[in-house]
Amino acid sequence: MIRALLIALLLLLPFDALAWGTLGHRLVALLAWDELDPAVRGDIDALLAGEPDPTLAGIANWADDLRSNDPDLGKKSAKWHYVNLGEDDCVYEAARNCPKGDCVVEAIRAQTLILGDRARPRDQRLQALKFVVHFVGDVHQPLHAGYSHDKGGNDVQINLNGRGSNLHQLWDSGMLNAAHLDENAWLQRLRALPLAVSVAKPALPPDAAAWAQASCRIALQPGLYPAKATIDENYVQTWRPEAEAQLRRGGSHLAAVLNAALKR
Repeated sequence: MIRALLIALLLLLPFDALAWGTLGHRLVALLAWDELDPAVRGDIDALLAGEPDPTLAGIANWADDLRSNDPDLGKKSAKWHYVNLGEDDCVYEAARNCPKGDCVVEAIRAQTLILGDRARPRDQRLQALKFVVHFVGDVHQPLHAGYSHDKGGNDVQINLNGRGSNLHQLWDSGMLNAAHLDENAWLQRLRALPLAVSVAKPALPPDAAAWAQASCRIALQPGLYPAKATIDENYVQTWRPEAEAQLRRGGSHLAAVLNAALKR
């Protein structure tokens, strides 16, 4: 009973428990837009026409919102947000790590193929676009490719500046929020980082397995799991640059995927 109450109280804390949080996913989408081919931008604008916010950033968190907006699809796609590679030394094998295609690696591949198939109905391609934008962001959050035994750090309780949370939530949004920057300031900060990939030669299928393996290797670096539950600003200052680099990579990789899927 006490454990259940503590979990309920943690859920009320002002941390975003979703990958990269609302801000992070929007930043990945905005960075990707910078690197899209003009013709691809036009195709995306056509697909998004009629959406409440017809921009990549506007749909970036759609897949997380399914939990409340479309519970059936949210349940079906729940495993598509992550892949567990920590116990396997960050080596991805589809049969072992992604049975039935239910993981972020295969979801990115499958949804990209749907997006790029111009023979499919517009609503299917629009839904695929929403999934791709979100899942490419997800796969670059290191703990979305980490250990299974602690649910990607969700079971690792931490305390930062007197506030209880868990390691996964800290990486999702806690470290970004601690910088007290608005979206525009974050965007300028991330744009100043080097491009992660050359988007001049996009290719399909997207190399989502390599992205997941790279994220996993970050998650397993010494010190990412703090030695003590109580951490301070030193942890944030040490690891936030890694989170920023992953957001930058996510934006470039998303652009590469969209350029490849929608090229004419």
